[in-house]
Amino acid sequence: MRFTNMFIPTLRETPSDAEAVSHKLMLRAGYVRQLAAGLYMYLPLGWRVMAKINAILKEEMDAIGAQEISLPVLHPAELWQQTGRWDEIKEEMFRLKDRGGRDMCLGMTHEEVMTYLASREIRSYRQLPQSWYQIQTKLRDEARPKSGILRTREFIMKDSYSFDADEAGLDKSYELHAKAYHRIFQRCGLEFYQVQSDPGMMGGKGAHEFMAPSPAGEDEAVLCVSCGYAANVELAGSISPGERFKAEPHDIHAAKTGDGCPKCGAALKIERCIEIGNIFKLGTKYSLPMKAFYLTEDGSERPLIMGSYGIGPARIAAAAIEQSHDGDGMIWPASIAPFDAEIIPLNIKDENTAKTAEALYNALNEAGIETLMDDRDERAGVKFKDADLIGIPKQVIIGERNLKEGLVEVKDRRTKEALKVKPDEVLKAFKS
Repeated sequence: MRFTNMFIPTLRETPSDAEAVSHKLMLRAGYVRQLAAGLYMYLPLGWRVMAKINAILKEEMDAIGAQEISLPVLHPAELWQQTGRWDEIKEEMFRLKDRGGRDMCLGMTHEEVMTYLASREIRSYRQLPQSWYQIQTKLRDEARPKSGILRTREFIMKDSYSFDADEAGLDKSYELHAKAYHRIFQRCGLEFYQVQSDPGMMGGKGAHEFMAPSPAGEDEAVLCVSCGYAANVELAGSISPGERFKAEPHDIHAAKTGDGCPKCGAALKIERCIEIGNIFKLGTKYSLPMKAFYLTEDGSERPLIMGSYGIGPARIAAAAIEQSHDGDGMIWPASIAPFDAEIIPLNIKDENTAKTAEALYNALNEAGIETLMDDRDERAGVKFKDADLIGIPKQVIIGERNLKEGLVEVKDRRTKEALKVKPDEVLKAFKS
């Protein structure tokens, strides 16, 4: 893609209302624009990042046998009333009436709709296990949307749901998803923890969250570097008194730095994190009230055993920026960067520079390296600033001085290391 053909509205000044680093940089680099509180428009660069993340999500979900479907965003109230969540969830749910006066809502999650589908289509143990997923828009009326795309009222989520015949099957589905989530976050270049968490409004018998450490995070993880214990601060346990006390132990305060680990007694540490995913053992919380039953081999009727698994692609993008940036801009992990490389011809009016840039642009794209070329008639300083701000992993700098020696410069955005090579050696330099 050529810079002159792409909409990349970079800003020199940081918007005054932006607080989180990811929010500031996504606005400045022209990745997103705000429509209203908690509502964001993804511009071409931002949407390319989301597409890269979603492609990884799909590959890893497909790899564990999950099947992609798509469900409506608009839901009839009856489904939520069957599970009791219509009344349990308060102001966060967007509610409306259709023209016939029927109560409806905009889906903030899809447990009810997925269970409705399963209740009508899964009849026998022979159809189990099943695992269905979607990458779909969700809506939640956040009281305090902030931090850019980290806390919004409309967001995209990958949510998947498992249906099993028994608890052993759920354990297997849960573990498959947990391992898939580890691969997803590793491929996206994130540092993260899997921590025990409270099921909350989702309900069920157990849950874990995936947390990416960042000062911009609104959650806190309690970690033990000695034994590996990890939990959300709201769930983590204060070791109880010793054996001399006959009182029954209860967890009466939130864990804090320096408290003893409930498993090994070593000192705990607290780290601020962004929640990037969660997994829940729902059990029969939804299948029982929605009558999602199946027939066993002996002909008896039993409720489906369910699991629910969510990932926020936008949170992955924001966490990647929070964990990987410098004073000049973003430094994207190669796997989710909008482009693999950026060609920066310093003087596009120079015939030799333009010719070399064009040849390299074609060669890189033909080799499967997605390349952005800054073909603008701009000062070198402007191009350098925009390239560092946008954060594409590799830069190919073409200047008249180096070209006189038959060389171009290949620069790594993360390390800032630069290597001078012949134009026909750029591909080799990328691979090495």
